Amino acid sequence: MSEFEGRTAVITGASRGLGAALAEDFSLRGMRLGLCSRSKPVLADGEGVVAARVDVRDEKAVADFVRQVEARFGKIDLWINNAGVLDPIGPLRDLELGAFREHIDVNLSGVFIGTRAYVRHLRARDGEGVLINISSGAAWHGYAGWSAYCAGKAGVDRLTECVQLEERDHGLRAYAVAPGVIDTAMQERIRSCSPDLFPEVERFLEMKREGNFNTPAFVARELLALAFDSKRRSDEVVVCLPDEKA
Repeated sequence: MSEFEGRTAVITGASRGLGAALAEDFSLRGMRLGLCSRSKPVLADGEGVVAARVDVRDEKAVADFVRQVEARFGKIDLWINNAGVLDPIGPLRDLELGAFREHIDVNLSGVFIGTRAYVRHLRARDGEGVLINISSGAAWHGYAGWSAYCAGKAGVDRLTECVQLEERDHGLRAYAVAPGVIDTAMQERIRSCSPDLFPEVERFLEMKREGNFNTPAFVARELLALAFDSKRRSDEVVVCLPDEKA
């Protein structure tokens, strides 16, 4: 029997990339899952899985999804806000305001809505739980061409620190986790950029040539350890996972 069997995790953005990989890994460990994404989640709704198409920018849809998970499984032990986008990429001077606003609406407002939903869940059941907001090294310093992405991820880090201060005496442990570079569709998008749009593209092409990535399985193990292994808990809210090959 897995040590995680019977625990419930919610993962947003669970249709592809890291979110889909986490869902498949957690399922194999016997965890009960609430999966949502704008497109069809990687696992179908059924025994052990609540799967729904949800836009994380829609607070009513997110609240309805939480009620579905609660009705099926009761308490939610772990909530992972993973849904996010990379575009628009390019110099700030060339970005359209609408594209910038849409990016922030997904990457920051979506995290706010999911975080608030989980905090309200914990307050209603008066218990402990772990929140992991997927962040990035782009939260710590700027990249030319990534003004929207860097701004949104920096906001995720600060938002997570604030909610931890507010809710730490009410059972919440909150983390903003940079999972390292994982070879997903987002990385394919980065590698497709011209240097005019993203001057550091060559560094990511070199990572691909060398295969210098963290695997989804490694990230899944690290996130579960952070959430549930008392020996691996961090006193820091903003956490950077190590390089798997280090």
